[in-house]
Amino acid sequence: MTISEVSEKFDIPQDTLRYYERIGLIPRVNRNKSGVRVFTETDCNWVEFIKCMRGAGLPIEVLIEYVALFQQGDETLQARKDLFVEQRRLLLKRMEDMQKTLERLDYKIAVFEDKIVEAERTLGRPKN
Repeated sequence: MTISEVSEKFDIPQDTLRYYERIGLIPRVNRNKSGVRVFTETDCNWVEFIKCMRGAGLPIEVLIEYVALFQQGDETLQARKDLFVEQRRLLLKRMEDMQKTLERLDYKIAVFEDKIVEAERTLGRPKN
């Protein structure tokens, strides 16, 4: 696949894909004789993985560390697992925080709805 096809498939800007390759988040993508990147299925799997992890909020630095460990082979299995266990813990904490924020927003919205109904009753305006 070309970079434009990968960009469209994963909804990631081409510049972002180039950046990810430049900083080592995805391994070097092979190029054809014209110098155009040719993404393999393996390359696309890396793109999908990085997109998923970034979407969950994992920092680029952590992902760079993971890729570096991955490239070192199976002797880094425990280190990679430990890295993800810690990121999972942090993600769960963020999710808890977000749930609390969502509950607070729901409460505030309900308060506004009650005040709007009361104001309409007091002012004698019909509901829309």
